[in-house]
Amino acid sequence: MSKLSAVRPAFWIAGVLLAASVVVPLLVSTYAKDEPRLWGFPFFYWYQFLWVFLSAIAVSISYQLVIREERKRRAAEGLGGVKEDDR
Repeated sequence: MSKLSAVRPAFWIAGVLLAASVVVPLLVSTYAKDEPRLWGFPFFYWYQFLWVFLSAIAVSISYQLVIREERKRRAAEGLGGVKEDDR
């Protein structure tokens, strides 16, 4: 079994969410325009501001997935749960 196949789906999902949060805002051609406007703000501004919230949500989901997977792994190895100090 390769190391790549040993990676759990939760880690893949977390990685994709985090990668999307970084890569999509870097694609300038997707938001380098003035229209449509939202409450008078050009698309550029509200699109970037929207990604601040979407990235925070993606980081939160990724954190929960990784912590849940780590707790399962530690329980399977008989190490107990993740302590508050380990965060």
